Amino acid sequence: MRILFVAHAEKTHFFSMVPLAWALRTAGHEVRTATQPDMAQAVTEAGLTAVPLGSDHRWKQVMEANQDEGWPARVAEAVTRSADLGHDELLRFFDETTSRYFRTINNDEFLDALVEYSRSWQPDLIVWEQFSWAGAVAARVTGAAHARMLWGADVVTRSRNDFLARLAERPEDQRVDPLQEWLTESLARHGATYDETVANGQWTIDPNPPSHRIDNGLPVVSVRYVPYNGPAELAPWLAAEPARPRVAVTAGISVRGYFGFDMFGISALQAFTGLDIDLIATLRPGPGESVDQAPENATVVDFVPMHALLPTCSAVIHIGGAGVQSTAAYYGVPQMILPGLWDTLVRGDLLEQSGAGLSLPVDQLTPERVRDSLVRLLEDPAFREGAAALRKDVLAAPSPNEIVPVLEDLTTRHRTAG
Repeated sequence: MRILFVAHAEKTHFFSMVPLAWALRTAGHEVRTATQPDMAQAVTEAGLTAVPLGSDHRWKQVMEANQDEGWPARVAEAVTRSADLGHDELLRFFDETTSRYFRTINNDEFLDALVEYSRSWQPDLIVWEQFSWAGAVAARVTGAAHARMLWGADVVTRSRNDFLARLAERPEDQRVDPLQEWLTESLARHGATYDETVANGQWTIDPNPPSHRIDNGLPVVSVRYVPYNGPAELAPWLAAEPARPRVAVTAGISVRGYFGFDMFGISALQAFTGLDIDLIATLRPGPGESVDQAPENATVVDFVPMHALLPTCSAVIHIGGAGVQSTAAYYGVPQMILPGLWDTLVRGDLLEQSGAGLSLPVDQLTPERVRDSLVRLLEDPAFREGAAALRKDVLAAPSPNEIVPVLEDLTTRHRTAG
């Protein structure tokens, strides 16, 4: 089969797709990854074939929209408690996120170029990253089977289900669905029409641990999360057993890619001064900062792949990035999440419910609370037991190689072209 993976230029979202792309490749299928030009190198560094198309995702436009004082709070409310919100609140959420985020990262240049490429190459299956709806449009136009692949909690679909329920209660001439309108407009340019599989995929590939999944009533193929952090060389010190508990602090790699520094300040590490720990902080200093602001028990490094660092750690502190959280779950490491936007609050709650860690929303943080929470995470054996149980949950899902026959069968059943 010909299989086209589709992801806008967000590395951490794409990285979660790499193990499955390689599973399909080693099963004998022809695999390519369509993306925006800025991410082509990351694709080829993963050993996969890149197809750069259109223009990049214009993330700075999204960040500028995020400066709207109330938008982050409205997003958090919509994805955490959509069942409690009325029609107007959910309509505003989908109107704002579609115009400010979804349309921006799936810009017309990329979407239209992807459709034309898919018409030329004629993939049998398109696997699209959960926010890269351009892949669903291309599949609908060309008749390819298509699957949506998650990297985090499926909160947008849950919010959409609640929104559609509110919408159905309104008179037909008063129904406005911003996501559907954008996708309908995009499809119409290429002679195709909308149905709800364009929003959700014909099925969903979910790498979340079974206990951390949100049931949205959709067909789901479960797959085990397998860590991939991009190309890396391992420092010799990683091979040595740490002499005292090692704690990782990381803000991921997404934000630094746009602004050159991380969302976790070096000076914030002073909260851990005096603790008998080996603190490894994968942080890049921001304006006016330097590594000299770190306490004596901290080592600041620019980058260490989490799949190499976390197995040596007794705990990890992070801002809720799905890749870091999933990798920590894979290795059974207790976690402290400092969640902010999108699904991080939801995944933080799920982590706490599993007993594998703590979630401290950023608007409730103090240095004292963070320090005390880390001491609790290290000293209470219940967190290690919860993390071990979560690791078993992760490993209970089938590997990427094991779901290849399932995807082959679903593709045969859903493909309408050729």
